[in-house]
Amino acid sequence: MNTPPRLLAAVTLLASAFSLIAQAALPPPQVVPVAASNTVRNGPPIPTADPAEPPHPASIPLWANGAPGFESLKDVPEQISYRQEADIVFPIIFNINNPTITPFLPAKDKATGCAVIIAPGGGHMFHTIGREGYDLGQWLADHGIAAFVLKYRLARDIAVPPRATPYRTDVEAKLDAQRAVRVIRSRAAEWNINPDHIGFIGFSAGGQVAAELVGADNQGNPDAKDPIDKVDAHPDFVSFTYPGLPQSWRAADWTPPANFPPTFLLCASNDSPGVAEGLPTLYLALKRARVPVELMIFDMGGHGFGVRPWSLSVSMWPTIFTGWLGDRGFLTNQKAATP
Repeated sequence: MNTPPRLLAAVTLLASAFSLIAQAALPPPQVVPVAASNTVRNGPPIPTADPAEPPHPASIPLWANGAPGFESLKDVPEQISYRQEADIVFPIIFNINNPTITPFLPAKDKATGCAVIIAPGGGHMFHTIGREGYDLGQWLADHGIAAFVLKYRLARDIAVPPRATPYRTDVEAKLDAQRAVRVIRSRAAEWNINPDHIGFIGFSAGGQVAAELVGADNQGNPDAKDPIDKVDAHPDFVSFTYPGLPQSWRAADWTPPANFPPTFLLCASNDSPGVAEGLPTLYLALKRARVPVELMIFDMGGHGFGVRPWSLSVSMWPTIFTGWLGDRGFLTNQKAATP
């Protein structure tokens, strides 16, 4: 992270003023009836009650006046529906036009100074906002880690006809991820966060957003009119959880970009070959480049396990991830441990 301390302090004051505007109440998601294509034969029944987001703190828009170039869409409400899969029914959020972060902050006496931005999956069509978002955010906050669930814009948003969305993963979603890092880093003192201990975890499609982030030029722009854009957006660590990754990353001769952050890789062996075999390939590439990296592959869990109260051993992964953060020195102000 390269933002000078004096600049960060100045930006913090401006960001605090911005927060008074940005935390104004957002319109609630509009309920959308479940489409027939979402049903699974013999799957669990879809509840008769309208879908609702799990309880969560107030969300914060990444831009007070709406995303650049799309300001006119900032008041368009999100939409919510159910998705039914073979063993679970869960709420999904889509029609994202005003990207936000939702903060889950630990008690001050538990705070480690570490922060994690969470990008849920959903095939760039929707956000699996519970087990890949708010549920993990609450778990991390309970364990002393500040968490921020990112609602990034969706390149295949199901609220619009196919190929009609104006958003792209490598442009708008990447910009949302960068802005999330910058907003959090600019308000680090306010939220009891070490500005050098801010990371990013991406689930499934969110993993592709994470890849776009770490591969981007994340330096702050010292000439930017928006003071938050002056702040560096490089994450200090990254986690790819059963991710969608750029095809080039799967090549045996792929070389990670310079300054690739310490990395935690996670999946189940009974996921698709692209994930279960792709992550070991990524692990070896990072290891050859001397990037600090840990790889966890559980025997069972499939795709999309997230945070769930299962009897399967994969349910312990948040504890292992937190242990890795401690090993790398992100849970204190001390330097990373050395073997």
